[in-house]
Amino acid sequence: MPASSRATEPSAARNIYSFGITSFFNDTATEMAYWVLPAFLVSLGAGPAKLGVIEGIAESVASFGQLFSGYLSDRLERRKPLVVAGYFIANAVKPLLAIATAWWHILLIRFADRASKGLRSAPRDVMVAESVGKQRLGSAYGLIQSLDSAGAIAGPLAALVLLAHYSIRSVFWAAAVPGALAVLVAAIGVRETKRKSPEEVSSETAVKAVVSPDEAEKELPGAFYAVLIAVTTFSLGNSSDMFLVMRAQSVGIVVKLAPLLGLVFNVTYTLGSWPAGWLSDRYSRRWIAAAGYMIFAGVYYVFGRAPSTLAIWISMAIYGVYYALTQPVLKALIVGTVAQEIRGRALGIYFFLTSISALAASLITGELWKRLGPAIPFYLSAGLAALSAIMLVFIPSGKPSTK
Repeated sequence: MPASSRATEPSAARNIYSFGITSFFNDTATEMAYWVLPAFLVSLGAGPAKLGVIEGIAESVASFGQLFSGYLSDRLERRKPLVVAGYFIANAVKPLLAIATAWWHILLIRFADRASKGLRSAPRDVMVAESVGKQRLGSAYGLIQSLDSAGAIAGPLAALVLLAHYSIRSVFWAAAVPGALAVLVAAIGVRETKRKSPEEVSSETAVKAVVSPDEAEKELPGAFYAVLIAVTTFSLGNSSDMFLVMRAQSVGIVVKLAPLLGLVFNVTYTLGSWPAGWLSDRYSRRWIAAAGYMIFAGVYYVFGRAPSTLAIWISMAIYGVYYALTQPVLKALIVGTVAQEIRGRALGIYFFLTSISALAASLITGELWKRLGPAIPFYLSAGLAALSAIMLVFIPSGKPSTK
């Protein structure tokens, strides 16, 4: 068995680093465009309500894609084509923002971009889980997330440089370069993973380990549903980050500094993701994620009050800590609660419910902002985050799966 472990280690490391580098380039392309999108929308005559519609619909289509791809992940022999196709579609449509002339053009582009994310997310995360043992899930997801958010630093920096000399539309065109590199690395670097190792099952079972929908549903344990309840509650207040950008601009932060907002929180996100994942392999993942939710609550409370531009900048830096304590840790928590055969289904359900809730959150935030001003939706999000932190820690979980 030790010899077998050594034999599989190089390909496992290759997958983790390949996914990390792919995420770096993909997020560079995404963040170049993402942080200037609110200003671009305003230039087209759209406001907070339209932004809520665009981001809400975009996240909802991602949720259905994630549910479907999660289902496929437990049944297909090859997951890599789904992952590569997801990255390809996203980076093929992103430069089209440069020729958009109406807000609904942006809606269609974001629709395709998020649909492609839904296609690739669950298969990718299942492949990551199959590349490492359960005891290293947090570290693996944390490392990939660190590289992903490092791209989210490079993206806003590139956008800032471009905006100093060119128009917003040039930023969208330039995003095609790192996008193409992301697709190339995914296509060449990532290797297929096996559904089960020979040590776990007989070689015959390892070839095709298929679980029927009814069996898979019965095997989802109480620990999974307990986490799902808390995370879904939180997501009902977790609207698009574009509202943070719009709020910052309403307080007095100029449009050209919008990418710098992304840079500020992504620095702490990058620095914190791998350590948070590492800690989650050694201590309670529930408590670590709950701490992230409480940080989110504090940040949104400050954005609701918006006492000064300095407070906004400091809050954005702290906001990155929330991401680091939740994004890699919650994925490791979800994967660690279910049997290997139904990881795709579990991740698909998790992504689906959080994205559907994000749809509601963005729509609600847009309408509340329009009718009651910006403070109320931020206070509501802060309250739901604090409630979810309590739920995550204290809701009885039952026994997690040990299969």
